[in-house]
Formats: sequence, structure tokens, C-alpha cells
Amino acid sequence: MSEYLPGLEGVPATKSNISHIDGERGVLAYRGYPIESLAEHSTFEETSLLLLDGRLPTARELAEFDEQLRGNRRVKYNIREMMKSLPPTGHPMEMLQTAVASLGMFYPGPEGLTGRDIREDLDYVHSMTVKILARMATLVAMWEHIRNGYDPVPPRTDLTYAENFLYMLSGKEPEAFYADIMDTCLVLHAEHTINASTFAALVAGSTLAAPNGVIAAAIGTLSGPLHGGANQRVVEMLEDIGSPDNARPWVEKQLAAKAKIWGMGHREYKVKDPRAVILEKLVEKLAAYKGGQVSPLFETALAVEEICRERLAHKGVYPNVDFYSGVLYAEMGIPADQFTSIFAISRCAGWLAHWREQLADNRIFRPTQVYTGEGIRDYVPLRDRG
Repeated sequence: MSEYLPGLEGVPATKSNISHIDGERGVLAYRGYPIESLAEHSTFEETSLLLLDGRLPTARELAEFDEQLRGNRRVKYNIREMMKSLPPTGHPMEMLQTAVASLGMFYPGPEGLTGRDIREDLDYVHSMTVKILARMATLVAMWEHIRNGYDPVPPRTDLTYAENFLYMLSGKEPEAFYADIMDTCLVLHAEHTINASTFAALVAGSTLAAPNGVIAAAIGTLSGPLHGGANQRVVEMLEDIGSPDNARPWVEKQLAAKAKIWGMGHREYKVKDPRAVILEKLVEKLAAYKGGQVSPLFETALAVEEICRERLAHKGVYPNVDFYSGVLYAEMGIPADQFTSIFAISRCAGWLAHWREQLADNRIFRPTQVYTGEGIRDYVPLRDRG
């Protein structure tokens, strides 16, 4: 009998050279480059190409990739009209999954990746990667206006990826400071080994499903509160706590009830998530930029972290990436239910890199199970059942 490990914890599902985690030391690296270096020096466009191609691009390669992304930001009006028919109360992640899945209908390509020639067609893979990645931010920003009864703001090709997203989201060209923060956040969230949503992308990709369907599967997985949806829950939690003074009794109550403290703990890390370290500094940087005013959310978050360090550090429970990302987005004026959508925009780069890697040496995922049901039984006709 095969050994059963809940959640496949610790079970290798694939071989990959895209990213690496050392949970004991708090290390995260994309293609060998530490996340701290990329957050400080790289851009989302460059980081995406690094993840896809496995190396830092030349200036010419990056310029070409950037130009391709800028040239594919627009979507057909049919998609806009479809989005207008969706309930405005729907969650942005539900919209995003629907819209991304629909891209294959409005931009038809091969019905399925059935031939080895298509699997090895890097031009096709690159083209689909650019189109999906370019349109993710467009769809998220469009929805913010459509659900409020307005026409979306058209994308611009003279802005960077982060600048254009913030411009489309608010209708105003963003200050460079805010665009830089958003760009860093996109870098931080772009990839994180074989997490749940990436595994969903691998499984879908292994069937040779169309890439829009692969990314839609990943989006649906990311939406769960135990994955990407946690950043929204963190802000709701901090708002519920209310102030730093309430943090200790709230945390003590949660621990006594063995209830979850959102944004705390990660299966991979036994120290503070390196992305959380960077995000905390970004919140501090934003506070200084706004005149030194620290928001109640951030003060409460700091208090919760300190109390959790006292009570949970011996268990290796520290803040993860969700703990401060939600606070940062809230300080930037972004609606809480859009937090996970921004996560999806960024993580799409990693999903597409893994999709490409899976196609290079593909075998359909077909795990086994530990059967716990009844043995073979005789069928009893309906008339003979008591």
C-alpha cells in the first residue's frame, strides 16, 4: 500500500529549476537570484523574462519583451461587454477566472496542444505567454470600473507594466513612488515553487490544455483563503482587532480556541518569510513618504506580529507574504477584494514559466489513492432493499 501524506506534504511532484526555497534560512531565489536583489534592482518585466527564459535578459531582449507586453494590453470589446453582464457584486477573482478562460474563445488558437510539434513550438508558447501576461492587469483594472458602473480606462503603451496598471485602476497617472512600490510587489509575488496554484497549473498543463485554461485553473486555486485569498483576510482581521491595544487579548483568544491567525505561518518557512520582511519595509517607506503617519492597520499588524513572536516563534510560526501585503495595498487605496487579483497578475509569470517547463518534458499527472471504501459487493435490486 502506498503511503498517504495529507496535502502531499514533502512529496516531490516535479523537477524544476525555476525557483528555490530554503525555509530554515529564509531564502527565496528566482533562477538562483535572491529575492532581495531582484526586489531592489529588477523590474516586473525583467523578472518575468528571467523566470521564463532562465537567465537575465540583455537590454535588447528586455526591450523587445517589454514592447510585446505593451502591444498586447488591449482586449476586444466583446470581453468588455461580457464583463458588463457579470454581477457587480461578484468577487474580482471570480471575474478574473471567467475572463481569462474566455480569452481562448475571443482569441482562438490551436484547439489543444495535441502534437509534439506544438509542444516544442517556443514561438507559440512565447506568444501565448505574452498575451496572457499583458492582459491580466488589464482585466483586473477594467473590472474596478465596470463593477462600479463606468467604462474602463483604456491602457497606455507609454507606461511600464506597474504604471499602466495603476493608471487603469484609478484613471490617474500614478506618482513614480507608488509605481515603484507596485512594481516591487509584483516582483515579490511572481513565483514561489510548487504551491497549490502552481501545482494546479502543472496538472492542467500536463493534459495539454490550452494555456488560457491552464491559467484559469491556477486562478481558481489561488482564490482560496488558505492560499492567495489570505491577504484580504489579514486586513479584515486587523480591522476587527481595531487597535494595537486590542491585539494581545485578541491573539490570546484565537490561540485558546486554536483558531487561525491570518498571515501567520507558512508550510515552507520556519523563519519570517523573506517577502514579508521586504513588504514591512515598504509599508514603513510609504508611511515616511506620507509624512511619517503610520496607519492604525500597520500599528496593529506590528503589535500582532510581536505577540505572535512571543507565543509562536518556538513553533517556527512567523509572518508570511500575506501579512503585510494587504496592509500595503490598503495604504495605497486599493479595495481589499482586489488584493488577491493583484497577486494573480504577478504570479501569472511564475505559472507560465512552469507551464513552459512542464511542456518541455510532459507526462500527464495521474496520482494514485489509498482506497478506504467497501470491498466488492453484490448488487441488490431495488425491490429487495429493506
